[in-house]
Amino acid sequence: MTNVTDQLNRPLRDLRISVIDQCNFRCTYCMPAEIFGPDFEFMGQDERLSFDEIVRVSRLFAGLGVEKLRLTGGEPLLRKNMPELIRRLTEIEGIKDIALTTNGVMLPAQAEKLKAAGLQRVNISLDALDDEVFASINGRKTGSKPVLKGIEAAKKAGLTVKVNTVVKKGMNEEQILPMAMYFKQRGVNLRFIEFMDVGSTNGWNFGSVVTKKDIIDTIHQTFPIEPVDPGYYGEVADRYRYKDGSGEVGVISSVTESFCSTCTRARISADGKLFTCLFATEGYDLRNQLRSEDSDETIFDNIAGIWGRRTDRYSEERTEETARNRKRIEMSYIGG
Repeated sequence: MTNVTDQLNRPLRDLRISVIDQCNFRCTYCMPAEIFGPDFEFMGQDERLSFDEIVRVSRLFAGLGVEKLRLTGGEPLLRKNMPELIRRLTEIEGIKDIALTTNGVMLPAQAEKLKAAGLQRVNISLDALDDEVFASINGRKTGSKPVLKGIEAAKKAGLTVKVNTVVKKGMNEEQILPMAMYFKQRGVNLRFIEFMDVGSTNGWNFGSVVTKKDIIDTIHQTFPIEPVDPGYYGEVADRYRYKDGSGEVGVISSVTESFCSTCTRARISADGKLFTCLFATEGYDLRNQLRSEDSDETIFDNIAGIWGRRTDRYSEERTEETARNRKRIEMSYIGG
């Protein structure tokens, strides 16, 4: 195995793979319905990486030091036969952890099969408990119950569950305390995420950000919490434990407190483009190389070179002007 580092001495440890660009929700901060309407053209089957190609490229990344894989979308469970892909990924030497990010709606039907195939963790997106608030966010008039059923199905299947909540001013900040209370009582780890300027269609501005400090202060006033040391190098969430011993909560604060200096994550879009930053303006085409006659060694060297030249630190450099004028890849395409 070759441990590759970038220009800022950051190792490559995590690979996030989008398996599909489609989703059954139209969340306003990710895939707004006015942009991704009924006539929007998503990728065809031949445009997406096949399972063989995903397994091949994952094996190459493992040879460069990647230990964790996360499968994303769109909504990854819209891709058929996901347990088969997960089973094959578990067989790759060096991969220690496989997770999946989902809105949870399809988990009641799939959680047990996913667990049996070797999936270890799910991150489930839920931005509000209140049905009216959640329906206004997801663009499908769906209440929170289908997602809550998915969370329970994942727990029952033996999967480790984290819940992700994007917080945006004027959208759902009043849901912070109800969400914290609900998942505290059920022993489920909750991660609040500052509203980020991913893509160019979600209307982001600094004024819409509910800061980590505001989130933590809101929780602490009712449920006293204290900081927890990071569990590993590159952990993105600042973690806090409830002082009564009933679990923990975290905040991902890429806007107000950047973690670029320890970022170990690469991303591959569903059509096989490699991105070295969530806020990238362009990617590197691996699909054509995977479908060429290039050897694994040639592709391996190409990936190593891309990471070795990496200098990304957008969140550290973000200003109101760069956030407004920089054209970025949409979250639904890059996989979050």
